[in-house]
Amino acid sequence: MKSQSSIAALLLFLLFVLPVISDLNSDREALLDFAASIFHTTKLNWNAETPVCSSWIGITCNLNKSRVIAIHLPGSGLFGSIPANSIGKLDALRVLSLRSNLLNGNLPSDILSIPSLQFLYLQHNNFTGAFPSFFSHKLVVLDISFNNISGNIPTTIQNLTRLALLNLQHNSISGAIPKLYLPRLKLLNFSYNKLNGSIPSSLQKYPSSSFVGNSHLCGPPLNHCSIASSPTPSPSPTYFPSSPIVPQNHNASPNRKILGPYFFIVLAIGGAAVLFFFVVVFFLCCFKKTKTHGSGMLKGKASTGGKNEKPPDFGSGVQEAEKNKLFFFQGCSYTFDLEDLLRASAEILGKGSNGTTYKAVLEEGNTVVVKRLKEVIVGKKDFEQHMEVVARIGQHPNVVPLRAYYYSKDEKLIVYNYMPAGSLFLRLHGNRDAAGRNPLNWDSRVKLCLGTAKGIAHIHSEGGAKCIHGNIKSSNVLLTQDLEASVSDVGLAPLMNFPASMSRTIGYRAPEAIDTRKITQKSDVYSFGVLLLEMLTGKTPLRYPGQYDEVIDLPRWVRSVVREEWTAEVFDVELMREQQIEEEMVQMLQIALACVSKLPDSRPNMDEVVRMIEEIRQPADFKTRTSSDQSESNVSNVQTP
Repeated sequence: MKSQSSIAALLLFLLFVLPVISDLNSDREALLDFAASIFHTTKLNWNAETPVCSSWIGITCNLNKSRVIAIHLPGSGLFGSIPANSIGKLDALRVLSLRSNLLNGNLPSDILSIPSLQFLYLQHNNFTGAFPSFFSHKLVVLDISFNNISGNIPTTIQNLTRLALLNLQHNSISGAIPKLYLPRLKLLNFSYNKLNGSIPSSLQKYPSSSFVGNSHLCGPPLNHCSIASSPTPSPSPTYFPSSPIVPQNHNASPNRKILGPYFFIVLAIGGAAVLFFFVVVFFLCCFKKTKTHGSGMLKGKASTGGKNEKPPDFGSGVQEAEKNKLFFFQGCSYTFDLEDLLRASAEILGKGSNGTTYKAVLEEGNTVVVKRLKEVIVGKKDFEQHMEVVARIGQHPNVVPLRAYYYSKDEKLIVYNYMPAGSLFLRLHGNRDAAGRNPLNWDSRVKLCLGTAKGIAHIHSEGGAKCIHGNIKSSNVLLTQDLEASVSDVGLAPLMNFPASMSRTIGYRAPEAIDTRKITQKSDVYSFGVLLLEMLTGKTPLRYPGQYDEVIDLPRWVRSVVREEWTAEVFDVELMREQQIEEEMVQMLQIALACVSKLPDSRPNMDEVVRMIEEIRQPADFKTRTSSDQSESNVSNVQTP
């Protein structure tokens, strides 16, 4: 019996352990062959005696440390040509970054055709030879800019259906641009080559900066192709469409005489009607202004996006006897009273599940944010006690502090500081198609998500096990001028009547919160996980009026993509411009998926989430990023001469 178990153990070892060792040994030998053939001014610590996955510079392995999946050696002083059967033998490689070196010779075809390769960064080298024609079908990023590649653009690029970035600028590529239909391609740059002919219609949606520097290239978005450069059609008979019979002059003149008086009569009546309309509007406005001034109501202008909406009036429920009972918390430097607040000009910032938010500009110049709560279900005493808790929680750098509140039977107002930098939602999704947009880079996104996680963790710990947020979303994460995150709308959910109808799939709400209408700290963790997925994918989980129509159930969509091992396609295309962050993005994705687990008990608590995010970006990680890496972090932002 004992011998049988030993044989079984030996078989398991032979079946599972030996192939793993063999694969890693093969990867080691391929990397050592590469290092032996390339001159490098920065000494590589690669040798056969040290473990590949834990000590070799620039090498990343998979989770079980059985295969090499990434090589990052940017700006490492590598000189020479890459030998065949070296890096090309790493058949589990996903990321290859050899940018900003002195590598030369032809682009190795065995590297470009590695089946698992997704990210390829070879820009700023001295590669020559013809443009290769075979590529990995999993490529998401292909950047070979600033080299000396020649030849035509191969039509086989059409097969790269997952490609999101294609950068060929500053080479010697010639010939016509083939018709490319790449559904996921977001960033394209063919500038400063020797291309000619007309730009295919499928690529005319890209900006002119994608094609400049090709003197024989024409068509939108560049100058239109001249007739001389276009094939001359064979002469053919000219046909003119039939036209309606035009009356002769002696018939036209009487008609003008008959219609003339009617035209001026209609014009006079119309002018009188318009004048009467403006007079009526003028008197109505004067009457309304007098009435508003006399009653102490808010006058203001609403930011309604062009819709016919009344100016905001959050003072309609304020009782005359309580007009100055605006309660300020200790440490607040504001000196206005409720009367001043109600006279302030206001602008609607947004309407959410907790109420309408206004930006109010007071007469002395101070700007505050006022939230007019709706459907508050607690009495005055409970409301005031809860506001004391909220004010205490707000004494944290990642939580928006509560400054004042007002409570009456018909009106409940709370006052915050105004934060002009806006919300995380606007920084992630605003003006995505605008020219010159400055997207959030990876470091900023990690910083903001970590700050948000710390704010939520503080809410959960400071207020006890029953203290929850209940409405975590990117529009409730406000930004300081230094790009620090502050969580707003803290502690409002327990005061509000839970919405009767909610979508069961779309949004930030945890499944159990929708089913039971009870929110917990674990449902907050789920909502934060959705926010992480939003940051990683660049997609929004909520539909907003008139915009962001492409709304998806983020957790379900990400799970389906990751299940098919299309991990790279999950990430926001604006992050594809950066290098050396792929592993960090995958680690953050794993944290997000843990947070949106369907079972509440399977989710981490927020203190654990904070620790996991901090482990992604240790200080040592920043030290290894050289200044040359940082200067070239945004490849597509290279200024062309």
